[in-house]
Amino acid sequence: MKRTTLEMFREELLRTGAYETPPERMAPKPRAPGWWTTTSFSWSVFSVFPRCAISENLRMLTTDKWAHYCFVALRKAEAFGTKVTADGWENRRDYEGPVVYLCNHISTLETILLPFVLLTFGPFNVVVKASLSHLPALERAAEHMGLVPIGRTSPREDLMTIFRVGGERIAKGISFLIFAQGRRQPVFERKGWSSIGAKLAEKAGVPVMPIAVKTDIQPTRPNGKGWFKDFGTVDPSKDIRLRCGPVQKGTSREMHAASFDWIKAQLDEWNMPTEG
Repeated sequence: MKRTTLEMFREELLRTGAYETPPERMAPKPRAPGWWTTTSFSWSVFSVFPRCAISENLRMLTTDKWAHYCFVALRKAEAFGTKVTADGWENRRDYEGPVVYLCNHISTLETILLPFVLLTFGPFNVVVKASLSHLPALERAAEHMGLVPIGRTSPREDLMTIFRVGGERIAKGISFLIFAQGRRQPVFERKGWSSIGAKLAEKAGVPVMPIAVKTDIQPTRPNGKGWFKDFGTVDPSKDIRLRCGPVQKGTSREMHAASFDWIKAQLDEWNMPTEG
């Protein structure tokens, strides 16, 4: 079976604005869910962290290496018979300048898949929970890769951090990714859709670009604890979708509402649970 490379993926994304796993690059039949399937796929996701930490300690970590480490998860998904689709990315290709990406949050998987996609179009930083960036041996790597930690204990303090750091990075031409649901949620709801990203975009004078993801191939374990909750049972029969929406401009209120409405419409099309 032929394997997709990051270079092939990016060439297709830049040329057409889309990518869909060719039949010859995926297993003809999805692998059955089970202990080994989940363990093997989970390692392709989790291994990004130690690989980045080791490379950083060796002073060899770059955004290109980060992208390649993350791309392993896509190749694993295809090898397990999962179709990966990325579309709408001509919207990003055709817009010059930094943006604030606003994305729904289903599982850990989108935090691994989006870096190699977004880096195709230029540098970006991402807001993450503080505990992630403070993992042993990972703190320097997280800072190097532009992960911006927030504590989630004080909304006002988090807002000030995002405004300060986000404003500085955007002024340097670096886009900003925010999972506006905050925490991973199985249902996409309006009441949980934070306006912080839209307010940052308005304050920095840049547009919002919504991203809809479908990553329920590996949901969060509902009763899991610690790292184990991040790696639920993998079902390779489910597809992976990464869709970029059109540029949203206007007031923060307008961009906030428009980004939610657009993402909800995509999730409804994919028969994912939504409310509001």
